[in-house]
Amino acid sequence: MATPTTPDRILNVAERLAQTQGFNGFSYADIAKEVRMTKASLHYHFPSKADLGRRLLERYTAAFAAALHDIDATTERAADKLERYAALYRSVLAKNRMCLCGMLASEFTTLPKAMREGVVAFFVANEAWVAKVLDEGLAQGALRFTGPTPEAAARLVASLEGAMMLARSFGDPVRFEAAARTLLTELAAPTTQ
Repeated sequence: MATPTTPDRILNVAERLAQTQGFNGFSYADIAKEVRMTKASLHYHFPSKADLGRRLLERYTAAFAAALHDIDATTERAADKLERYAALYRSVLAKNRMCLCGMLASEFTTLPKAMREGVVAFFVANEAWVAKVLDEGLAQGALRFTGPTPEAAARLVASLEGAMMLARSFGDPVRFEAAARTLLTELAAPTTQ
């Protein structure tokens, strides 16, 4: 594995801090201490915290999009795609973190405009992907839901984000597991025998 570049090391620390403490819950001094560099050096790579946040969002969104592309490329059944989608959330929670964009959404009004736009874009992309999978599941006869597809997709994304937040609040990942299992079970079409 290649050694991370200095900007990547900075982003790695900033991502962890944002996912555990919130974007407003850390400073450049916190990052500088962990990466063992001066705040001036951090400002060289990311002139402002808004620049850091924008880059953090771009990187997180790209990684999530790549994960969704991998799911599409390697999984045929829509129900399995949704299971793997829920597993993305589960893997973040297993590190005692929150979805970066879920954390940022809780701080939405305090974020710079470019970051607010990035958070919205992340959720729009996720809802569009889930809607596509839901439509695939309907066509396969494997999924069912009430209401228009975009609304069902929005409900699923919001429910997973909320389940993650409550599970972390209680320090109980089983809460997320139970909620995710219920959500996915309710979407599954009954099998005919």
